[in-house]
Formats: sequence, C-alpha cells, structure tokens
Amino acid sequence: MKVKREITLFEYDCLVSEDVVQGNSATAHIQAISGSAYQYLKQLCLSSENESNLLQLRRRSGMEVLQVQNYAGVIFTPDKTQIEVLPKIGKGFTGDCSERNDDDAYVKARRSLLIMLRALKGFSHIQTSNANIVHQRMPLLEVFISQFLQSVNRLIKRGLRSDYVRREDNLAFLKGKLNIGKQVQHNFVNKHKFYCEFDEFLIDRPVNRLIHSALRKVKSYTRSAANQKTLQDLEFAFHEVPVSRNYKADFSKVRLDRGMSYYQTPLDWCRLILEGFSPQTMRGDAHAASLLFPMEKVFEDYVAKMLMQDLSRDERNLTVHTQATGEYLASYNGVNKFSLRPDILIKRCGVNYMVLDTKWKLLDTKVTNSNISQSDVYQLYAYAKKYLSAEGCGQDVVLIYPAQDNFEYPLKYPFDLGDGHRLWILPFDIEKGECGLLLPQAISSNFSL
Repeated sequence: MKVKREITLFEYDCLVSEDVVQGNSATAHIQAISGSAYQYLKQLCLSSENESNLLQLRRRSGMEVLQVQNYAGVIFTPDKTQIEVLPKIGKGFTGDCSERNDDDAYVKARRSLLIMLRALKGFSHIQTSNANIVHQRMPLLEVFISQFLQSVNRLIKRGLRSDYVRREDNLAFLKGKLNIGKQVQHNFVNKHKFYCEFDEFLIDRPVNRLIHSALRKVKSYTRSAANQKTLQDLEFAFHEVPVSRNYKADFSKVRLDRGMSYYQTPLDWCRLILEGFSPQTMRGDAHAASLLFPMEKVFEDYVAKMLMQDLSRDERNLTVHTQATGEYLASYNGVNKFSLRPDILIKRCGVNYMVLDTKWKLLDTKVTNSNISQSDVYQLYAYAKKYLSAEGCGQDVVLIYPAQDNFEYPLKYPFDLGDGHRLWILPFDIEKGECGLLLPQAISSNFSL
C-alpha cells in the first residue's frame, strides 16, 4: 500500500509501519507511515525517557504500533513525513472519523487548540478567526506558516527598518576611523590602503536576519502551494539581508526602536519557528524536528487564564491562584509528606473559597458515573478536607473537563463528600470566546461566572 507523507490523527491514536500493516487493518485510529519513519520514531521511543512520554509501543489488531500520548502538534521525520497530532477533544464531536480530510472533527479540534494556545503567554499572536482554517481545512503546520507569512507581508508593506551596522574593511580611501593595529598588520607594505572601521545604514540588523532565517526554515516544511508562492514573493524583499548565524545571539540583540511595534508579531512567530521547530523535544541523530504541546498543561493554563480574566471584574474580591501549595496529605514523625497542589485555588478576601482541578479527559454522561475516575474523586476529596476545612472557608470543589458532544451540560447535582463539602462536575466550552465554565443553577448563585 502507498503511504501518505502527511498524516493527521488524534491523541492516543496509533502509527504502524507500512511493512507490517495487514490488509485493511489500518483504520482511522491506526494509520500507516513509511517503514523508515516508523523505525526512526521507534528508536526515539526506546532510546530516551523524554520520547517515551510522547510515543509508546503497543499491540493493536495483532500489529506492533506506536501510540501517540497526550501531546498535540506536529512531528517531522527525516524522510519528510509530517504527522499532525490533534487534541482528542475532536473524538468527542463525532463518532467514527473514517474520512479524515472531510471530517469536521479535525477542524474543531484544530480550532480548539489554536484558541487555547492564543490565550497563553508567547502565543497571543495566533489568529483563531481566520476563514482559511475552516474553509481550506489547513493542517496545523500550514496554519502556523500561513499566519507567519501574513505577518511578514504586512511588515514589508510598512517597510523594513535599517540600522547602523559597524563594519571593517581595507579600503583605498579613509572612511570612518582608522584601525591602527590592523593597518600595520595588513598594510605595512600597501601604504595606499586604509584599514577602516565605520558605520553603514543597512537593513542587515538582527531582527531582519531572524525573519529571513524563519522564512528559509518554513520553506523546507510547507507543502501548501499558496504558502510556497507567498514565500517566493517575501524572500525577494530580504535578498540583501543575510540569514542569522546564531539565533540565540540575534534574539538577545533585538531592539525594537520607536515606531517598530509592527515588528512584534513577526518576531513572535520567528521565536516559535526558530526555537520551536527544533529537535529540542525529539532528539534524533537525523536532526528531525517537532512542535508539540502537552495538552493537560495547555488546558489547565487556558482555564486558569480565562477564570483570572473573568474574576478580575467580580466585585466579591475573588482571586485566582494556580498550583497552590501549603497543604499536605499527611505527616510522618512531625514532617509533612505528600504535598497537595490543586490546579486552581480561588480565594475570597484572602480566605480559601473554592478548589478547582482541570482534567483533560473526555466524559460521557451516558455511561455509569460519566467515566469520572475514582482517583480524581479521591484527589478532590483530599483537597476539600485540607484546603476548605478552616472556619470561613468555602465548601465546594470542582472537576473541570472539556465540553464536547458527550458532555455538553454540567451534572445537575454535586457529589456529597461529607462535612458539607460538595464536588461539582463541570464542562468548559473552549470555543465560547470568554470564560466557558458551564454551571448548574444550584451553584451559579455562589459562583457566578
């Protein structure tokens, strides 16, 4: 069978080598890649603890497969295979996803990831309303590249900024300042020459070198005809600008002078492309690259950011604290053990008011206990007893899950944890565009978001 060089799948779907795939056993959840790409990823999985967190060996349908873990983004292999991993929330929007390219689940999953990333530090430049994402069903990588190219195009229309650059050269005339040491070294015989130091007003400045380097880098990745054409047009504007020889050094030298704020978005994209599209996550001898985001952390940070924005307008002096510390499950010989660190602690006037924990899991209200993990309930029980036991504290703890077709509405009633503590199970609507925490009537009066 002929394998594709561009693969799209969800978290926890699997990859199989074309050499072992059996007939039609490759499905929407088990996709075939080239033998060389599979072996490359397998070696990474076996050779490094970091990579085993991204991919794990499994057996499915009698075949050895590599199962993608809880990361979303793009993986590149040395043979130019591009693997797009989308958030598993897409699985909750439809049933079977056999027609990958035409399935709305991929569009929704891709958009959900972009919305969450945009809310996080370092990603505010990402656009989520671009019609191309929906209508052209662009893969995540091409979305990133397209938005970067659009930002560079807008920059060029406003003009590349020049700067004074210190130069040295052996000239036939005196220009700037004579370098006495190098004059003696180079022109002891050639008396008619002048070894000079001088400043020239050039577009060869660090920020322009970085943009040119980022253009060169995405040129090797993009397969979109539209992006390739735009790249050709943009590169012409940088033909007098060399590429950066040291990204880290040039980033440290970037200085956006007055009137250069329009450089900020292209620069943010450069940082993502030059530092993100790198082998820092998946280190292989062949120097392939990846751009991957841990979805549990992305969802946690996104929910916290939205709550902070919403509660900043609240009149009850509610404040949001992430990864709170100070409470322990037990002590041993007078020493505290087993630190309890809830994702989000809300305080009212400085007193603990509510504990919330995010779970990047797909609930299903049609099955027993809605697929809520017993260990998650134990965890929230401990939070309630330790963080909300003092006088004046609130009584409610909350588990927050992403909203999807099988979990559109909050559970109507809380779980009674005893001693007045209640556990609420709430969905968070990522695409709502504001704080998407969906509340039942019984809690909304106490916690109006």
